[in-house]
Amino acid sequence: MTTTQLDRPAAPAKTAPRTPRAPRRTSPWTPWLYLLPALAVLGGLLVYPVYQLGLISFLEYTQAQVSGGEPTSFQGFANYTALFGDPQFRQVLLATVVFAAACVVTTLAVGCSLAVLLTRVRALPRLILMLAALGAWATPAVTGSTVWVFLFDPDFGPVNRLLGLGDFSWTYGRYSAFALVLLEVVWCSFPFVMVTVYAGIRAIPAEVLEAAALDGASQWRIWRSVMAPVLRPILVVVTIQSIIWDFKLFTQIYVMTNGGGIAGQNLVLNVYAYQKAFASSQYSLGSAIGVVMLLILLAVTLVYLRLLRRQGEEL
Repeated sequence: MTTTQLDRPAAPAKTAPRTPRAPRRTSPWTPWLYLLPALAVLGGLLVYPVYQLGLISFLEYTQAQVSGGEPTSFQGFANYTALFGDPQFRQVLLATVVFAAACVVTTLAVGCSLAVLLTRVRALPRLILMLAALGAWATPAVTGSTVWVFLFDPDFGPVNRLLGLGDFSWTYGRYSAFALVLLEVVWCSFPFVMVTVYAGIRAIPAEVLEAAALDGASQWRIWRSVMAPVLRPILVVVTIQSIIWDFKLFTQIYVMTNGGGIAGQNLVLNVYAYQKAFASSQYSLGSAIGVVMLLILLAVTLVYLRLLRRQGEEL
């Protein structure tokens, strides 16, 4: 053996190629195991109360049954028949739909307008407007309602003095009271729309907006023909959520109109259900109103999910 052969390193031994390991098959129940804690919480906080709500709506359940003086009896759909046969319920339902629609339209108009304004102002005014809006958004409903009642108070409120209205009572008339509540609802709701739409506008390429402006399009035409189609998924989300929030309004009406206004002229479904269940001790009728509201909001939610699927959004 020569010296050259001794200095040469030995060739590494060839190893057989490893076969790729087959991926481990997961059980179809594995995702449900991860969701089990959340489902347990939702079951305790949502499913069981809804079940009890529906059950009571089919029973005769008044103060006599609560105190044990009379046995509970099954009434079937008698509570719903009495409810839909009540002219006041139909009036309150119509008022709730109209008032919620007015709140949603006004909130969207104010929020979208301010979102466009945020894209036109400098950094410091934009920061001040954002902080002021978030302050309104973070204010509790009871606190905001109390402050608005004071601002429009006929004796001590500054609004009547500035407008020269004297001792005009905003909560005495039906439409003026609804208008006052609408202003408060819009004040505490528009920040969500403003921030969400502003984020969507910032996601639109600046070249698209500049091209539309160079073509001579007005600001309204740019919003209607360029921004709105791009922001349609975001607008659908804020619209559906605003409908759900405004349809189940309770605190603002109850605080600002002292429980529904004079002779119940400012009642909405949530306040009407509260009066039936706790003021009149007709818990079964109050539960039936709650079930009707639940079904209406469920239908709105299903429409929302269908629109998301149609637009290709990932659920």
